[in-house]
Amino acid sequence: MALQNVCPTSIGRVATQVAIVGSGFGGLAAAHYLKQAGVHDFLILERASDVGGVWRDNSYPGCACDVQSHLYSFSFAPNPDWSRAFSPQGEILSYLQRCVQELGLMPHVRLNQEVRQATWDEANATWCIQTSQGEVRAQHLVGAFGSLSDPLMPKLPGLEAFKGEVFHSANWPKKFNPKGKRIAVMGTGASALQFIPAIQPDVAQMHVFQRTPPWVLPRHDGPISTTARTLFRKMPWLQMLARAQIYVHREALALGFLHPRLMARTQAKALRHMHAAVKDPVLRQKLTPDYTLGCKRILISNTYYPALAKANVEVVMDGVKQVLADGVIGQDGVFRPADTIIYGTGFQTKDLPFTHLIHDGKGRTLASAWQGSPQAYMGTTVHGFPNLYLLHGPNIGLGHTSVVYMLEAQARHIVGVIKLAQAKGYDAVEPTASAQQRFLDRIEKMMRGTVWVAGGCESWYLDETGRNSSIWPGFTFSYASTASKVAEKDYAWRRLASSTPTSHSAKASA
Repeated sequence: MALQNVCPTSIGRVATQVAIVGSGFGGLAAAHYLKQAGVHDFLILERASDVGGVWRDNSYPGCACDVQSHLYSFSFAPNPDWSRAFSPQGEILSYLQRCVQELGLMPHVRLNQEVRQATWDEANATWCIQTSQGEVRAQHLVGAFGSLSDPLMPKLPGLEAFKGEVFHSANWPKKFNPKGKRIAVMGTGASALQFIPAIQPDVAQMHVFQRTPPWVLPRHDGPISTTARTLFRKMPWLQMLARAQIYVHREALALGFLHPRLMARTQAKALRHMHAAVKDPVLRQKLTPDYTLGCKRILISNTYYPALAKANVEVVMDGVKQVLADGVIGQDGVFRPADTIIYGTGFQTKDLPFTHLIHDGKGRTLASAWQGSPQAYMGTTVHGFPNLYLLHGPNIGLGHTSVVYMLEAQARHIVGVIKLAQAKGYDAVEPTASAQQRFLDRIEKMMRGTVWVAGGCESWYLDETGRNSSIWPGFTFSYASTASKVAEKDYAWRRLASSTPTSHSAKASA
């Protein structure tokens, strides 16, 4: 039965000051900073049976991070024992699980509690959250859903007739054995780039259906020596220095994204990387992008191109015309036998599923408010949706460095807003329409001339209106600096007894 867009007037069986939805990097960052600020009345609602977000869900062969481990981790929870420069999925998941325990967050976690709907109750200034285990009432709702959490599986004509296995890389079957299989891979995104070379040596034949070739750079990976790990453990400042060096190096990469003409040298490096592994001129042509590097997500790998050059791999430029019981017919009319179809097609980013679950109490969902173009003040709070905070919200994504840095900045901003409301006795808070628009105008101005809008490609960064509502078009320290202060005048505050918003001009530090 479909859930109704109403919030029951009875008191919920569970009440909390803050409900956090999701236990990935974003949700755990918010929880930690709440505790640090003295807010202990919060719950972390997790739909799965364990914490970890995308690093729990994505366990396909070869899964690893494309940002160095020392930076792709919490600033408040350094890990001196990373085994490699770029951590594999299992280590990142273990790290997050350990953080939950060591930071004392486990008592706040509610596993197997899927959020099915959240409705704002204006009369009581609370969020009524319907979950798979009942109702939760919360004054503040922090959505750490993640923008890369719901797999995208485009409908293939005739797929229902296929007799073999079909799955997305994010739902990789634990018992799947690629040995001797004939596999059709749909897509060449970040996940496909990792699992293709991991299973290529075992498969009988692999057909890779590629819509647009990605730019691929070398992956400067390698083990972190036991000596280095021992030094990091004994002298934490050394690890802090290593993290700072990585941060500065990666932050400098933003210059190429902001000024695309600077990408020429990096593009030449990417082409040399491809040509060194691929000698066939026809395959080279298939793998050479026709847009500026950075317009789409830049990928890193030392094994992808060598795998595609193997005799048992074919790169197919055209899409799928029809799926049959035992194979796939491409748009070129060629039948290619297959007993397994693997989607490497990424995630639902244009119409985020969670936006249909959040209601403003007046019959409007977040999805209908956005109308295909996500908008939020500081990429975090949304006009018209009081006491709602989004982690990895609009224009928080990055093309050059660790998003964990941005998530921490967002979390600190959220805690600043909640603490200020608490200190001044306000029950509800949301950004003013003018403040949100000023932020969006700033984003638009910063975005002009950048590779994301001038690079000559169509990417998942662009929303249904063609606006880049995914990426932060600047340096991360500039965002963190702005987010570090809660501009009281940018928010409308109100008490339960009055529906008249109150504006303030003072600023409070988060």
